[in-house]
Amino acid sequence: MGGALSLCLIILFFLALCSPYSSLASYNLREGSSLSVENPADVLTSPKGIFSAGFFRVGHNAYCFAIWFTEPNSWSRNLTVVWMANREQPVNGRRSKLTLTKSSNLVLTDAGQSTVWSSDTASNSTSQLQLLDTGNLVVITQKRVVLWQSFASPTDTLLPGQTLTRNTKLVSSRSQTNYSSGFYKLFYDNDNVLRLLYDGPQISSIYWPDPWLLPGDAGRSIFNDSRTAVLDSFGNFSSSDSFMVLASDYGVKIQRRLTIEADGNLRLYSRKQGKQSTWAVAWEAVLQPCKIHGICGTNSLCTYVTEFGRKCSCLPGNKMINRTDWTQGCEPDFELPCSVSTANHSGFVHLPRVEFYGYDYRIYWNYTLERCKSKCLELCDSCLGFHYKFDKGGGLYNCYAKLQLRNGYRTPGFEGDIYLKLPNSVISSLHSAQNDSNLDCSSGNLTLSLDRKYERRHVSGLIKFMLWFACGVGGLEIFIILMVWLFVIRNHENSGLDNIQAGYILAATGFRKFSYLELKKATKGFSLEVGRGAGGIVYKAILSDNRVAAVKKLTDTNQGEVEFLAEVSIIGRLNHMNLIEMWGYCAEGKHRLLVYEYMEHGSLAENLASNALDWKRRFEIAVGTARGLAYLHEECLEWVLHCDVKPQNILLGSNYQPKVADFGLSKLLNRGELGDYSSFSRIRGTRGYMAPEWVYNLPITSKVDVYSYGIVVLEMLTRNDPTRGVFDGEGGEVRPKMLVAWVREKMSACALLSEQWIDEIIDPMMEGKYNLREAQILIKVALKCVEEDKDARPTMSQVVEMLLSHENEN
Repeated sequence: MGGALSLCLIILFFLALCSPYSSLASYNLREGSSLSVENPADVLTSPKGIFSAGFFRVGHNAYCFAIWFTEPNSWSRNLTVVWMANREQPVNGRRSKLTLTKSSNLVLTDAGQSTVWSSDTASNSTSQLQLLDTGNLVVITQKRVVLWQSFASPTDTLLPGQTLTRNTKLVSSRSQTNYSSGFYKLFYDNDNVLRLLYDGPQISSIYWPDPWLLPGDAGRSIFNDSRTAVLDSFGNFSSSDSFMVLASDYGVKIQRRLTIEADGNLRLYSRKQGKQSTWAVAWEAVLQPCKIHGICGTNSLCTYVTEFGRKCSCLPGNKMINRTDWTQGCEPDFELPCSVSTANHSGFVHLPRVEFYGYDYRIYWNYTLERCKSKCLELCDSCLGFHYKFDKGGGLYNCYAKLQLRNGYRTPGFEGDIYLKLPNSVISSLHSAQNDSNLDCSSGNLTLSLDRKYERRHVSGLIKFMLWFACGVGGLEIFIILMVWLFVIRNHENSGLDNIQAGYILAATGFRKFSYLELKKATKGFSLEVGRGAGGIVYKAILSDNRVAAVKKLTDTNQGEVEFLAEVSIIGRLNHMNLIEMWGYCAEGKHRLLVYEYMEHGSLAENLASNALDWKRRFEIAVGTARGLAYLHEECLEWVLHCDVKPQNILLGSNYQPKVADFGLSKLLNRGELGDYSSFSRIRGTRGYMAPEWVYNLPITSKVDVYSYGIVVLEMLTRNDPTRGVFDGEGGEVRPKMLVAWVREKMSACALLSEQWIDEIIDPMMEGKYNLREAQILIKVALKCVEEDKDARPTMSQVVEMLLSHENEN
């Protein structure tokens, strides 16, 4: 009995050693050990089993060392690869190995023992290769020093916690089945802006953000030098150029990845962990796929069909270069006559609602259509066609001669046409082919008239009346039924379009529409009031995804839903670390509500009243508020005036980071309408913070916000409310604007007493604990901001520069 038990124990021991799921198949590889391509069990698995690393088959007898999500897609059973070491040079399916050498170098060798890839690391300390639950593969020493990590050299995917830097980029695969490097890249450009680039065999071009926009107009900031972007596990992808996006399912900790795909689009995916899980798109960069450059190649046209997706086709007179690869485009199946004598041998084919972005030979302003055609014929090979478009701003038609025909797409919303230059012979053949496709049943007389006679019978008048009456009633019923049917169908289509558009907005920005009942439930029947002001009442809410939100119920708003949506959608696209983030809105009947992120430390006014702010926090609030206003005035796409800057509208987050809030009284204008201020006639802001322009009915510009900001800074310094005035110790209340006069009076009276006057105006609750240099800068900036003459006030970007000047001095 004892011998049998010993034999069983020995067998179980050897089975444990041989099992691929034993502890030997762990998440690490020690020095001197290897993973073999020939052994399917040679796979590293992260501690919780989320990721796996090993040899991944990319073709017949071709393998790459890769990292992938262990759980396959539920519908395709395919594995999702997130990183590859040797995507450009796969290794043989026999005798290839990944080895961690005794010198801590990770080496991938092919069948012929040649080195295909290595980490180029060396260390005298003992090290090992580990696969972490973040998806990061690291070579790490016993002292926990990371010698190499896969997060530092991404391929086409960014995982939560992985940073994209100035020295790294995401490069798409060539296709869904070809994992080698493709033509699309996500990278930081020389102006510090995160961009998507088509880098084709012949040309390269930027296509995101929209290349015709300046960085500021696209909501990007070039004033940074860190060049970093990171995705977190909640679904927030943020970049140092002020770009930030939230996943449509933001706030839930689930599996996520940001991937640049073979079709050129950058998509944020998410899925729940489980056997029936599948990846869902939570955001994508380009909502109109035909605007991605290079997708259909040269001399071709991209059309998006809802049922079938993106479709490529050659331009008239052109043929595909490679029938298996649309990216190579099309080539002319003709030769254009190119001389003065043969100019009349060419003509033009009209392609409505078509644009070919870029590659203009020249722009000819104020040209008629015939003049444009003549100019294109004169230019010969330098004009393959021209784009003819009406300029609404100038009231003229302009002609864009095209040197190359690339990035072509057709869209119903585009206001412009392309006239494609072709030989007359090709144009004739196109017309003939079109005519041949039409049926012609007019030839020959194939009808015979029959000679028949019918006798009319007498019909009584009563019967005739009854017949006409019945026909009238029946016709009326049919008309009513038809109108009701058309009304129902139209509403259904509009609802479908609204849902599609809302889905696009949600995928792009995380900004969504809430129902009134949904917000009523989230606020517990609007019982959790946290504040109120002239624009409405603010309630605390717990949304269905457990996010804490602030819901503002607007009062006295007469806007229609279309106008309201147009305004809040613009505000919803504003992204800046010092602006309150709007998550959505509600517009049902007379109800108008806005949904914001909730700021747990309340407003600046509340914190000043409770003396909760030390000097460091006050200075940081001044800088952050200035940055937020500078973004509104100068960096976002629309020119935004706040018009009610005051401590109640500056909210503080968990780390006291300031965020400018409450755009209920903001006015949105195009930059070309700066001279039109008539629409501001009823906006007045708050007494004590209002600029003199409001009182004297002068033109309203961004300088009204600058003035209000100056008052706020003086209030932070002195903790004196400008709406009530300053008590100077002699008793009696002074006028509201005396706060500015009081500070200037103190500065003048004590000018000869060094810095003593600063102690007299600084909030006495600070007990002298403040930075003298920073106090001098704040006072100087605040007094510049509250100058009576608006032209003497600085811009908010200049304010930021002045506030940060002491850092440069240090």
